[in-house]
Amino acid sequence: MTYPRLLVLLTLALVALFIASLLVGVADMPISDSLSALFGGGEGPLPMVMREIRLPRALLGVMVGVSLGLSGAALQGYLRNPLAEPSVIGISASAALGAVIALQSGFAALFALALPLAALVGAAICVLLILLLAGSGGTLSLILAGIAVSALSSALTALVLNLSPNPFAANEIIFWMMGSLADRSFLHVWMALPIMAVGWVLLALTGRGIDRLTLGEEAAASMGVNLRHLRLILVGGVAASVGAATAVAGAVGFVGLVVPHILRPLVGARPARLLLASALGGAVLVLTADVAVRLILPGRDLKLGVLMALVGAPVFFHLIWRMRGRS
Repeated sequence: MTYPRLLVLLTLALVALFIASLLVGVADMPISDSLSALFGGGEGPLPMVMREIRLPRALLGVMVGVSLGLSGAALQGYLRNPLAEPSVIGISASAALGAVIALQSGFAALFALALPLAALVGAAICVLLILLLAGSGGTLSLILAGIAVSALSSALTALVLNLSPNPFAANEIIFWMMGSLADRSFLHVWMALPIMAVGWVLLALTGRGIDRLTLGEEAAASMGVNLRHLRLILVGGVAASVGAATAVAGAVGFVGLVVPHILRPLVGARPARLLLASALGGAVLVLTADVAVRLILPGRDLKLGVLMALVGAPVFFHLIWRMRGRS
């Protein structure tokens, strides 16, 4: 399959799933009425459901998927490790810690965006710690710094849950960490979109550098790649994209790990080409999972992160088994 054809197929799948996300929900409404309520004027319950509930949820599904897929592809290209994903450098865990502290302290109840803002603060602190710990070292120092920050954030999150005197707050923290796009509004969209857009642009700028890194750090440096500058752009892009995604959707795993794995053979294993393909593929995967959680258990609040883990782990096992067969 050629690269342009792959992009066209992913785009068509994304459009189809975006429409499906708008039409699928607990409220069983005819398609014609749903589309009329979305694009037409008027007030009432149906236009409100379409414009204030389903549309922002679908948009966030695309945004979160693009952020996670793009970040995973960029990290795998930079680290030259197919097992790399956004959680490797601790952004997700640190953003989750910020949200957990906001929930436990009661700050999240002050106003609608308090929770995602606290998660973004956690992601920003993570970036500062990683850059401070990694210093001017290479990719190994970045990985070790990320693992250290991720372990510390996870430990502090567990400590907050362990010492929580309020079982209701602990329950809310656990459910938030499972990841979901339900009950999100355009407030979340407009807060996350500018930050994610900055991250997308930064990650797109790494394409040429990570292509040259396939030859090794010394060869890339001899070809004019400023490795320190490239790492700074990469960490900033991943932090903005994944931090904002975690802030509005909670912890959603496996997207940044599985999507680049599936698409890499279809792009000729070129890291720069994999960036755009993984962004589209991530959006397709997240929208598929979000539609599925509404179809599998329509009367229950099945969490997006739970379904992604249940589906992503077997897919990853299959990829490992197939790689073993080739060796």
